[in-house]
Amino acid sequence: MSYLKKTKALLLLCLLMLQTVFVLAQTSDAKAKSIADRVMKNMGGEKAWNDTRYLAWTFNNQYQVWDKHQNRFRWEKDSLVAVIDTQTKDGKVYVAGQELQNPEEKQKLLERAYALWINNSYWLVMPFKLQDPGVTLKYIGEEATMDGAKADVLEMTFENVGLTPQNKYKLWVDKNDGLITQWAFYRNYNDEQPAFTRFWNDYKTYGSIKLASNRSNPQSDFRLMHIAAPASVPDKVFNSPTPIEKL
Repeated sequence: MSYLKKTKALLLLCLLMLQTVFVLAQTSDAKAKSIADRVMKNMGGEKAWNDTRYLAWTFNNQYQVWDKHQNRFRWEKDSLVAVIDTQTKDGKVYVAGQELQNPEEKQKLLERAYALWINNSYWLVMPFKLQDPGVTLKYIGEEATMDGAKADVLEMTFENVGLTPQNKYKLWVDKNDGLITQWAFYRNYNDEQPAFTRFWNDYKTYGSIKLASNRSNPQSDFRLMHIAAPASVPDKVFNSPTPIEKL
């Protein structure tokens, strides 16, 4: 075999090996996918999730409204308000009712609002995102939650998605209800101990989907507040330079 043919053959072999590794890294196991499908169904289903346009909630004293269909996100805390497009990351920032004009400060706050949209919405809707592109699920067995309930446990990792793809989550899915009832967060995939383990429960129906508000654990009481999934919102929600009434 000529040198050129050997080189081509070696390159082809390397490409095939890389492709195999990539596919393996991206593939969730069948049992994990089946459990994730059950979670989605019990949360209301994929169609109900896709049809839900508006979500509102308070996270850590920050109130926000998300228009999923038009990629609009309003975030406010005290007198600071940001309204951004979650695709372009453009938007406006208001301080005490006045639009911020300083371009550097505005850009910094828009980037912060974008990061908060990713983080804060995940604390609300994570169960709907178990099979998003770039997410890998692995079934790791049965384990009781902090309150002793039997659960199937999933490991969730990421491949080149989000702002922190190195994160890892451990999710407890209740065997009876088929809903996530507890989660653990690992800052890095290789971490042996989680940064926290918290409940994910107290589900209620909002519109046509289920959402849970309790994120407490034995060390701290923490809840998402003012959760809503209205069919429509007033125009001022995405126009007002000052804090709005909760929906």
